[in-house]
Amino acid sequence: MTNSAQNPLLQKFANKDEAVPFDLIKTEHFMPALHVAIDEAKANFSQIKKNQEATFENTILALEQVSEKVDTISGVYFNLFSAEASEAHQALAQEISPLLSNFSSDISLDGEIFQKIKFVFDHRKDLKLSGEELSLTEKMFKDFSRNGALLSETDKQKLRQIDQDLSVLSPKFSENVLKATNAFELWIDRKEDLAGLPDGAIEAAAISAEQKGQKGKWLITLNAPSLIPFLTYASNRTLREKLWKANASKCFGGLFDNQEIILKIVKLKYDRAQLLGYKNYADYVLQERMAEKPETVFNFLNKILTPSKMAAEKDLAEVRGFKKQIDGEDEIKPWDFAYYSEKLKEQKYSFNAEELRPYFKLENVIEGVFEHAKRLYGLTFQPVSGYPTYHPDVKTFEVTDQDGYVGLFYMDFFPRETKKGGAWMTSFREQGLWGSVVKRPHVSIVCNFTKPTDTKPSLLDYNEVTTLFHEFGHALHGLLSKCKYKSLAGTNVYWDFVELPSQIMENWAKEKEGLDLFAKHFETNDLLPAELISKIKKAENFQSGFTSLRQVSFGLLDMNWYTTDPNSITSVEAFEEKATANTRVMPKEPNTTQSCSFSHIFAGGYGAGYYSYKWAEVLDADAFEYFKEQGLFNSQVATQFKNSILSRGGTDHPMKLYVEFRGREPDANSLLRRDGLI
Repeated sequence: MTNSAQNPLLQKFANKDEAVPFDLIKTEHFMPALHVAIDEAKANFSQIKKNQEATFENTILALEQVSEKVDTISGVYFNLFSAEASEAHQALAQEISPLLSNFSSDISLDGEIFQKIKFVFDHRKDLKLSGEELSLTEKMFKDFSRNGALLSETDKQKLRQIDQDLSVLSPKFSENVLKATNAFELWIDRKEDLAGLPDGAIEAAAISAEQKGQKGKWLITLNAPSLIPFLTYASNRTLREKLWKANASKCFGGLFDNQEIILKIVKLKYDRAQLLGYKNYADYVLQERMAEKPETVFNFLNKILTPSKMAAEKDLAEVRGFKKQIDGEDEIKPWDFAYYSEKLKEQKYSFNAEELRPYFKLENVIEGVFEHAKRLYGLTFQPVSGYPTYHPDVKTFEVTDQDGYVGLFYMDFFPRETKKGGAWMTSFREQGLWGSVVKRPHVSIVCNFTKPTDTKPSLLDYNEVTTLFHEFGHALHGLLSKCKYKSLAGTNVYWDFVELPSQIMENWAKEKEGLDLFAKHFETNDLLPAELISKIKKAENFQSGFTSLRQVSFGLLDMNWYTTDPNSITSVEAFEEKATANTRVMPKEPNTTQSCSFSHIFAGGYGAGYYSYKWAEVLDADAFEYFKEQGLFNSQVATQFKNSILSRGGTDHPMKLYVEFRGREPDANSLLRRDGLI
C-alpha cells in the first residue's frame, strides 16, 4: 500500500492536458486512492447538506461535481478492466464494485439532499433556469426519483443491498467470458486441416502457436480474427463444428459457468424495478429511452421480424440449394452457414471477401477515417508521442479544428489475453466542467482486429473496416461535444440514440467516394478497383434477411429476459429457446446459448436496450439518405449534423435534436428500404 503523496491516482496528473499517467499506475494503487477520494467526496457532500437555502449552484452544480476524483479513478480502473487487466486487476473488481455501489447509494438515497434537489426543481421557473441548467436540474431530479430517493428507509436498505449484489455479479460475468475465451484452444498439426483458410489466417495461427511454444503447429482461438475466418473458409467440417460449438457454449457449464449469475442478475434487476414501483426492469429502463415502454419495443422488433424472417428463410433455402449442387445433400448446420454462404456469394457476384483484405491495411483505414472527419467536420488528427499508454499497442493523437484543441484520442486495436473481445468506445475524461474549467475530452476506441504477421501488415477484412468506422463515430460524438456539464455531454444520451453517430459512419465505408480516400493495395498502392466496389454494393444486401433476423433475435431475447417474472425461470437454455423460437430458421443446437456470453445485456449497459442497434439503424438510414441527397461530404448537412447531434450530447430530447437536424421525424421504412426487405 502507498501513502497519498506517493499514489499517482491522487496527484494532479502532470502529463500534457492532464492525461492519465498509465506508466505510474499499479493495481495496488486503486483501493487506497478510492478510499481517499470517497472520503473527500463525502466531505463535499456534507458541505452541500449544510447549506441553508438550496440554489442551482450550491445544490445541482455542487452535486454534479461532488465526486470528480472518484469518477476519474473508477473510470481508469474499469477501462483497464476491459482493455488491459491482469488476474489481480480483474479480481479487484470484487472489492471496488461494492465500494463504489455503496458510495453511490449513500448519495442517491439521502432524503435530506433529495429535498434540496426537489426545492430547486420545484422552483425552476422562479429561478429562471433555462438551457443546460434546466436540463441538468430536471435530469438530476429524475435520476434521484428513479433511484430510490422516495423510498422508505427499509426499502432504501433493500435497494442498497440489491445494488451491492449487482455490482459484484456483472464484473464476474465479464471475467468469466474473458477467461472462457482464453481457455479454449483448437490445436492443428496437419496442414491439410487448414484447407480453404486464407494465407493470412494460416500465418496468424502459426504465430499464435509459436507464441505458446509450439512452433510447427497452428492455433485457432475464439478471438474474432481467428474464429471468423475459420468458420467462413475452413473446409474441414468437423473442426468448424468443434469451433462453433465451443463458441456457442461459452460459459454454459464448466469452470466459467454464467447460468447462475444470469438468474441472479435478472432476479435482482426485477426486484429493484418492483421496489421502485415499476412492473419490471424493462419498464424501468425504457422510461429514459426514446421507445418509452416495452410494448413499443416489442412492436418495433416484431415489425422488422416479419420481413426479416421471410427473407432469412429464402436466404437459407438458397444456401441449401447451393450446398446440394456441390455436395449432393442440403443439410445446413450453424457451423456450415457462413462457409457455404461465402461460397455462394463468390459464385453469384464473382466476389470473395478476402479479395478486399489487401486494400484495407490498418494504417490506411485509420488515415481514411481521419480524412472523413476532416472533410465532414474540419478535424485534424496528429499522432503524438509522450502521452503515457497502458500497452505498447495503444496509439495517441491530438485532435484539432480551426478553433484549436479538440481533445486527446487513443486507439487500441489488437487482441490479447488481458483484453475482452469485441469493440467499444470509452472516455478517460468526459468533456465539460471540471472544477471551474470546461475541459476537452480524452476519448478511446478499443477493438480486436487482425494482427500483423511476419510477412504482412495488419490487413482488415471488410467487417473490421466497418467496425472501425462505427467506433470512430462514437468517438466523434465524444470529441465534438460542446456542453457545459459533463453528465449531459458527449455520449451521455438515451441509449437508443447513442448508436446513431456510430452507425451512420459505417455508411461512408460502403460508398466509392468514401472508399477511394483510403482503400489502397498495401503493396502497389493501387486504389480498390471500381469493379470490386461495384461487387461490394451488389453484395451489400446478400443474406441481409439472415443478418437482420439475428439482430432482432438478440433484441427479443434481451427484452424477454427483462420483462418476464424471473421467479418463473429455472433454466437459462429453456428460457432462451422459448424466447427466440419465432426468430429461428434452423433448429437450436443442444447445450448452446447466446445468453451465457451476452455481455452487452448482463455485464454492459444494454440490459433491456439491445433493440437500440436496430432502432438507431432506422435513424441512421434516414439520416444518411439526407447526406446522399445533398452530397456525401456536403458541408452544410455535416455542419447541421455536428451542431444538432454530435455537439449537443443529452442537453435536449433526442427526437427534438433529430428533427432539428433533419427537419422532420425519421421515416420508419428507410431501414427496410436500405436492406432490400421492402
